Amino acid sequence: MKANQMFDMAGPAPIVTGRASGIGLAMAEVIAEHGAAVTIMDMNEAALATEVARMTGLGWKVEGAVANVTQFDRLEAAIGDVAKKHGRLDVCFANAGMGGGPGMFTPEGGIENMSLENYKNTIAVNQNGAFATAKFAAQHMIPRKYGRIIVTASVAGLFAEGTSYAYGMSKAAIAHLVEPLARQLAPHNILVNAIAPGPFITNIGNGYLRKNNEAIARWAQMVPLNRMAETEEMKGLALLLASGASSYITGDVIMIDGGSSQMRLF
Repeated sequence: MKANQMFDMAGPAPIVTGRASGIGLAMAEVIAEHGAAVTIMDMNEAALATEVARMTGLGWKVEGAVANVTQFDRLEAAIGDVAKKHGRLDVCFANAGMGGGPGMFTPEGGIENMSLENYKNTIAVNQNGAFATAKFAAQHMIPRKYGRIIVTASVAGLFAEGTSYAYGMSKAAIAHLVEPLARQLAPHNILVNAIAPGPFITNIGNGYLRKNNEAIARWAQMVPLNRMAETEEMKGLALLLASGASSYITGDVIMIDGGSSQMRLF
């Protein structure tokens, strides 16, 4: 198979959750650009409509579905509608997530002061929502003996970052989900992997980083490449894992962090 055929997404019917902005948007864009008929899911109806209009204006096959990953009945129905319409569900990016609030080294984020309500909400979205998304997608992939499930983890779930306790714990759970799920689904030709982003400039935390050049500079000092990543830099890995090019990759948590994990060795 030629390289361009490996990355051809014409034919597959993928879904991407939590993608009205940031990393999820980059994931949706790259697979749509390569021919996929993408359904993008987000709880922000206005942002969803804006992005669907923009992407269809580029000539891509894109539809939107309003979905909250913590509302399991509606999420299951939304994923089922996509599978029914296309007669298949080939790729699922379980990407919806939230920041989790103040970091553990702030007065508000210390375990003695952190909001239990915020903790519960973060676990509900990042951990439970990703699990449910993968579950409902697998139900449609197993009968067809084909699928790609890609969940968004984080380096904060692999190392002791200074993020909120809830965020790090939820992303650690996602990283752990990948291996057993990959083992269970391998006989059905369904590949399961996680992407673990490092320091990316996204809209998480109400766009905190985009408003704070000082914070961006601090993060850059912890990365060998001496900069934070833009969401565009997620596209290559996302396309790889969604396409036929990843036919022998499963059960992996792949970091995309500019080498920042290597800084922990010194």
